[in-house]
Amino acid sequence: MTTSQVISPQLTIPPLENGDKLTRAEFERRYEAMPHVKKAELIEGIVYMPSALRIKRHGEPHVLIMTWLGNYSAVTPGVGPADNATVRLDNDNEPQPDALLRIELGGQSRISEDDYIEGATELIVEVAASSASIDMHQKLNVYRRNGVQEYLVWRVLESELDWFCLQGVEYISLLLNTAGVICSQVFPGLWLDKSALLARNLVVVLEVLQQGLASEEHQAFVQRLAKGS
Repeated sequence: MTTSQVISPQLTIPPLENGDKLTRAEFERRYEAMPHVKKAELIEGIVYMPSALRIKRHGEPHVLIMTWLGNYSAVTPGVGPADNATVRLDNDNEPQPDALLRIELGGQSRISEDDYIEGATELIVEVAASSASIDMHQKLNVYRRNGVQEYLVWRVLESELDWFCLQGVEYISLLLNTAGVICSQVFPGLWLDKSALLARNLVVVLEVLQQGLASEEHQAFVQRLAKGS
């Protein structure tokens, strides 16, 4: 057989499958070859691909979170939100959080040349089914270890919300103030009426946020961002 008659087998890229153990480079290679897949994550070297999402358990809560973060970022120049954006954290972890908020200049993360977030963003939000979710266990440890400053989890089935803040190498829970509001320690003025959010009362959620945006702490934060410090 002559050289011209040798037929090389066509190389194919294996599909992503739940439970695959992959390097981050191989995870990205397979994910990019499956444009029909809208969400896949690599957590501690294991591939996770969620099933179809229900409207009440995920769709509606997700929109409320994004509206809250979007309104905050709209009047806080230098702070940017993202919806389901892939984040390269380390060699074994590439999550795709439901929502995030990052300081764009001088923050912990950067945008790569191929348009991915690299590094720990300041705030990550996940909409979870319950306390048994990966969001409350594996992801929590990954985000803590990589230095995500604040991590908010809405546990929909349990009608509960956890907002963690990194203190040293551990997460502590942010507590409600006397008005029933949780105030971000990283993003001044990012106030959340917990009861209103759990009741899906967006009007009250945004009213309380506006109070935070009118605070002296938020104005000082905007000025610091403008100075790049």
